[in-house]
Amino acid sequence: MKKYSEIKEKVKINTLKNAGEGAAYFTHYLHNKINGISKYYKKDAFVFFESIVKEPLQEYLKLDLKFDIPFPEPKKVEFTFIDLFAGVGGFRIAMHILVLKVFFSSEIDRYAKKTYEINFGEVPFGDITKINEKNIPEHDILCAGFPCQAFSIAGKRRGFEDETRGTLFFDIARIIKEKQPKAFFLENVKGLRNHDKGRTLKTILKTLREDLNYFVPEPKIMNAKDFGVPQNRERIFIVGFHKHQNINEFEYPKPSNKKKTFSDIKEEAKVSVKYYLSNTYQNTLINHKQRHANKGNGFGYAIIGDDECSNAIVVGGMGRERNIVIDCRLTDFTPITKIQGEVNKDYWRRMTPREWARLQGFPDNYLIKVSDAQAYKQFGNSVAIPAIQATAKILINKLKKYAKRE
Repeated sequence: MKKYSEIKEKVKINTLKNAGEGAAYFTHYLHNKINGISKYYKKDAFVFFESIVKEPLQEYLKLDLKFDIPFPEPKKVEFTFIDLFAGVGGFRIAMHILVLKVFFSSEIDRYAKKTYEINFGEVPFGDITKINEKNIPEHDILCAGFPCQAFSIAGKRRGFEDETRGTLFFDIARIIKEKQPKAFFLENVKGLRNHDKGRTLKTILKTLREDLNYFVPEPKIMNAKDFGVPQNRERIFIVGFHKHQNINEFEYPKPSNKKKTFSDIKEEAKVSVKYYLSNTYQNTLINHKQRHANKGNGFGYAIIGDDECSNAIVVGGMGRERNIVIDCRLTDFTPITKIQGEVNKDYWRRMTPREWARLQGFPDNYLIKVSDAQAYKQFGNSVAIPAIQATAKILINKLKKYAKRE
């Protein structure tokens, strides 16, 4: 039996500065080499492998392939999906738990692609705007945590191509139009609801309902803290079903009773001094908050107690400044990184990347092998897995119910 890690080392995926489309074709082929989807990837996968290894891929893959990775695909598969704007795989973990197999993934950030590959054994394809929708396999569910961009509302409004071209939502729409999946599941920031005075969301819903002919219930603002992680993170969820599914009602999941606090996801062992703030930075935060307080504003840092729920983790410094914790376990205050001043004696520290991963519902066997800066960015951009899973479970049960009627 061949191991994925052996083949991965042979083609040196880990050493590629930016795992390109060749690596994406190759790893997608490995996941689909015994099903009909392999036709989408086989030719380019062989070219990639044989150009590096100088021996036939077919001979090398005669034995079974063991995916020795943290998250192999489920053995039982009920539906298939594609993972667009995949990030580090929050949607994928949720869908794997619900026994869905991914047929295609796409992510533009090269560091996120690295994290995705070491956990799932698959390099996502790159820039979705450059991918031909005809080259994406047929699938049951399209999943996308897509970025919010400004929509132009000028022009004659002749349909989704006029109204959404130039935005990343257009790429979702053109794939849905071409592949006609049974359903889709989209996630975005809460602000999408009021973006451009509500016109952006109105355009999206018009495109999905009228131009693409999907049943789309009213989108719902969902909060991660209601589904078993201690993070106050609100995001808008949009689901839809192809009219051929004859599904015309959908209820989003109700909040669970699993209320968690920071103590539930706090590092078990003593945390490195590198996560503790310098006294210079601590004073900067205190002064900054006081200046805003003097103006009647509530801006500034926030300290999260062990018995409290964190603020939303987001990309950039504010995500960390609004989630400072007090951890008195530090005994050696000698800095190990270049800082201004000394390590503060009040035990203020940032949350660690692993704590951020837990705030998003990532299990502890999820591998983090990028810099802290990249890890904060990746988890700040991710979806909250438990909320995604709870919603996807209802969506899938709807599809199952329809299939039984058939």
